[in-house]
Amino acid sequence: MNLREAFQDYLTDITVNRGMAEHTVASYREDLMQYSAYLDENSIKDTKEITGNLIEDFLNLQSGHKKSTSIARMSAAIRSFHSWLQYMDESEGNPSEYIEVHHGERSLPVFASVNEINLLMNSFSNEEPEQILQHAVLEMIYSCGLRVSEACALTMNRIDLDAGFARVLGKGDKERIVPVPAGSIPILKRWRDIVRPLFLKKKTNLFFINRFGRKVTEKSVQLLIRKKCDELGIQKHLTPHKLRHSFATHLLQGGADLRSIQEMLGHSDIRTTEIYTHVQNRQLFDAYDRFHPGGEDDLFADMKNNKSGETEDEN
Repeated sequence: MNLREAFQDYLTDITVNRGMAEHTVASYREDLMQYSAYLDENSIKDTKEITGNLIEDFLNLQSGHKKSTSIARMSAAIRSFHSWLQYMDESEGNPSEYIEVHHGERSLPVFASVNEINLLMNSFSNEEPEQILQHAVLEMIYSCGLRVSEACALTMNRIDLDAGFARVLGKGDKERIVPVPAGSIPILKRWRDIVRPLFLKKKTNLFFINRFGRKVTEKSVQLLIRKKCDELGIQKHLTPHKLRHSFATHLLQGGADLRSIQEMLGHSDIRTTEIYTHVQNRQLFDAYDRFHPGGEDDLFADMKNNKSGETEDEN
C-alpha cells in the first residue's frame, strides 16, 4: 500500500471510527508524521518496504532527544498503525510486532493525606450557595475518584443519591458505576435540592452548574483548588487529578483490592492501577527509614529505588 495513503486512511479511521480521545488522536498524528518523514528520508514509498530494523533505528534516533514516556507513546502509535495495516491489507507480516521499548524512570503520583483532605473539605461554609457548590464538586471528585471532566459532565439522571451510586461516562464513552459514600451524600443533596434550583436559569440536565446557570468548567475547578491550597497553607501542588490519586491511594491503604479500585477509576488496564501499590510500598520503606533503629542499609535502599521507578496515570 502507498505509504502516504496508508497514514491518511489510518488517521481517518482512528478519528472517525474508533472513538479515540481527541488528545490521543493528536498525539498519534504528530508521532506518525515524524515516523513518516523518517521513512521518506530513507526512500520508503510502500508499506511493504518497512522492516523491524528500520523501526528500531527510528526509535533509537528519537530516544536521543525525547523522554522515555514519549518514546513509549510513539512506539504504541507505530504498533497500532502496523496492526491496522496488517488487518486492512491482509498482509502476513507486522514489522512492529517484536519491537521493545524500555521505559525509563517514572514518578510516583502526588496525593493529599487524609488530614489534608479533611482540612480542604471542612473549609467550606455549608450555608453560602457558592461554597456549597464548590464543596459538592470537590467532594464528588475525591469521594468517587472521578476525573474532573467526568464530574463536570455529570447529569441529573446519572446520579442516584438515595441508592448511593453514580453512572459515569469515562474515556471512550465507557460507562462505569461508582458508589457515592454515605458521608458525601448530605452535601450533594444540599446542592441538588437547595442551591441548584437557585442557580438554574434555563432547562439543563447538568448536575453541576455555576451561579449563571452554565456548566462548571474544568478550569474553574483547578483554580478553586489552587486558591484553597493557598488559603489553607497546603504546600503540595494539588489539582483535581491529584484528588483522584488521593482517592485511589486512600482506598488501597484502607484495604480495598486493586481490581475494585481499577473498576472505580475506569482504568482499562490493571497495570495503570498498579502504580498505587508502589505508592504504598514507598511509604513502608520511608517509615522504615524514620523509625527502625537500624536505619537504611544498602538492601533497603536498592529496594526503595526499584519501587520508585513508576509513573502517574494520566488518566
